[in-house]
Amino acid sequence: MAAWQDLFWWSGDGLRLHARDFPGDGASGNEALPVLCLPGLTRNARDYDTLARRLSGRRRVLAIDLRGRGESAYAKDPMSYVPLTYAQDIAALLADQGIDRFVAVGTSLGGIVTMLLAGMLPGRIAGALLNDVGPEIEAAGLHRIRGYVGKSSAWPTWMHAARATQEANADIYPDWGIEEWLAMAKRLYRLNSAGRIVLDYDLKIAEPFRVPGNEAGPDMWRALASLTPAPVLIVRGGRSDILSAATADRMVAALPDAELVTLPGIGHAPTLAEAGVQGAIDRLLERAGKEPPSR
Repeated sequence: MAAWQDLFWWSGDGLRLHARDFPGDGASGNEALPVLCLPGLTRNARDYDTLARRLSGRRRVLAIDLRGRGESAYAKDPMSYVPLTYAQDIAALLADQGIDRFVAVGTSLGGIVTMLLAGMLPGRIAGALLNDVGPEIEAAGLHRIRGYVGKSSAWPTWMHAARATQEANADIYPDWGIEEWLAMAKRLYRLNSAGRIVLDYDLKIAEPFRVPGNEAGPDMWRALASLTPAPVLIVRGGRSDILSAATADRMVAALPDAELVTLPGIGHAPTLAEAGVQGAIDRLLERAGKEPPSR
């Protein structure tokens, strides 16, 4: 498994942003398209560690810390914590790294950013994985997320953090044991200078999210259509309260080259480490490696 390196770049408004850069096979002149992994609202690059390690070596993988998360700087203006700004930050990364075409993997908020990027950068997304998110977000899921995002919590030990994570998410991953909850806690939290386990994001990301309409864009079905004709994999948790089965089916019908995988017994959102989705991810990457669409 390839090790990752820190990658930093600058946003248009002067924030130093971070990604984990997992190397590809630079020995070949025909290196596979890179994969950009965009996390959910309160998450960070660590969410993609398992996927990145499985894919790296064969291709470059960039696991992103969106502004206000992980090793990326916190914004002075909390109203910049919106999908369009995140998409602009990713466009700056692509320019910095000289990346033309790429495959995008977006979980929840990351999927919304992926759809917006497709409209901003026509033809440059060679394939996309939209993980438990679509152009329409279920009201129950939004209500649940607004109930916890931005609320401070701190724990004396990692086991305390794991138990709290389990209590909050048991309905999402009902089959998990304590090892999985501990691993998830270490993705969600960090150790601060006082020796406490705290959330690894700027609590102010909640401010724009609490304003109706700021969770996505004005016309997300049009944004989804911008992914045409790239292959798209839609992954849905069977218990999801964010992406309904009806919306997922409508997404498949709206795209000319889409595959839907539903993972039963899982809520929002699948980790993408599940055995039931690995073959579909490999198929997406194979299809994305074909001749680029005309621009």
